[in-house]
Amino acid sequence: MGYQGTESQKYTISELAAEFGVTARTLRFYEDKGLLQPMRSGQTRVYSATDRARLRLILRGKRVGFTLEEIREMMDLETLESDGTIHLSISLQRFRDRIKDLKQQQSDIKLSIAELEAGCAWIEARLAAREPSETIKRNARAFEALALARLET
Repeated sequence: MGYQGTESQKYTISELAAEFGVTARTLRFYEDKGLLQPMRSGQTRVYSATDRARLRLILRGKRVGFTLEEIREMMDLETLESDGTIHLSISLQRFRDRIKDLKQQQSDIKLSIAELEAGCAWIEARLAAREPSETIKRNARAFEALALARLET
């Protein structure tokens, strides 16, 4: 249906879904949540360049951990405010809070990995300690030799 670039550009649900790697159901869900507002041509949804830009923001916001409600609030603030300073200040604080949360998660993950690696080392040491005794190994070698001798005759 179109090309990128102009504000008058229109997109079908299948075009946007394919471009962003989401399902049509996802786009309808975002519409139900008030995040996207496509026009209608009969029963067909027609998305604008603005809807496309909003979808990009929604997916970026989700990727970094914002809830759909937080994303909607930030986009609504941007729409309501004329000069953008309040919106930008609130968004900046939310971004900084999210960075702080992600850094804490990163620290927690590093600690969890270190604990799991220590657990693996402990288990490996226990397994190594369960190595068969020399007597069992000697008997096994004798049995293997006897079995090979019988196979050769």
